Amino acid sequence: MSRDIVLFDMDGTLTEARKPFAPFLSSPLWSLGQIADIGIVTGSDMDYVSEQMSTLIQNHSIRYSLHILPCNGTKWYTPPEFSSHEHSIIHSAEMEREIGKDNYRKLLEILIKLQTEASEFDIPLSGHFISPRGSMINWSPSGRLASDKQRKRFKKFDKDFKFRTQMFSKLRTLFDSNGLQNVTVKLGGDTSFDIYPNGWDKTYALRHFSGRNVWFVGDRAHSPKGNDYEIFQACGPRSFHTTGPEETKEVIEKIEALIRENKNGIS
Repeated sequence: MSRDIVLFDMDGTLTEARKPFAPFLSSPLWSLGQIADIGIVTGSDMDYVSEQMSTLIQNHSIRYSLHILPCNGTKWYTPPEFSSHEHSIIHSAEMEREIGKDNYRKLLEILIKLQTEASEFDIPLSGHFISPRGSMINWSPSGRLASDKQRKRFKKFDKDFKFRTQMFSKLRTLFDSNGLQNVTVKLGGDTSFDIYPNGWDKTYALRHFSGRNVWFVGDRAHSPKGNDYEIFQACGPRSFHTTGPEETKEVIEKIEALIRENKNGIS
């Protein structure tokens, strides 16, 4: 019988937003990894995962049972077998091919227009505003290069003026009026939007683990605008919400206990 696999969101779950992996989670994850595989499913691309999760990916024994699932699982890197090996990509989907070249260009033009509008607001501007990731696009009005100070300032502005809520509505209206009903928009982290073909939310990752018990832990699970919502619903009673790495530690211990009970035949 295949081992269970526990999928974790990254930002806000295993790390604070855009911060390195919380080291106090190493021990509980190692213990969980003795009885289950581990997966990281995130809207971020592999470069951010490698940067934030390098402790687990490079230097921890958990790497040999660690699946990495960037861009909502539309990319899948399987665990290495030997210490000299890296994670290997065995699946990758392409957004431009899925929605068509003309629609993809139209989508980018809309984002460029909205970024110009966003720049007129009193928000910090850094750089790297629109990030094509192959299978999805991330749009960050303040820029992915924002410093901690700039991120905090943007978060306060967003909270006070519902900025992203306004932009979310504009995005949806513009997409629908331009024939892009087959594209989904989600809030990505604290400062951005994730945009991808319908059905390419984090439930995409479940396609890779058919027939296995899949558990999920994430922080943006309760609102349909959040990018953990669909997979949280799909995993049902094996889903757990967290408010950050501190609570994730407790959730890991709870999941390990439940898996052990199930293996011992205790209902």
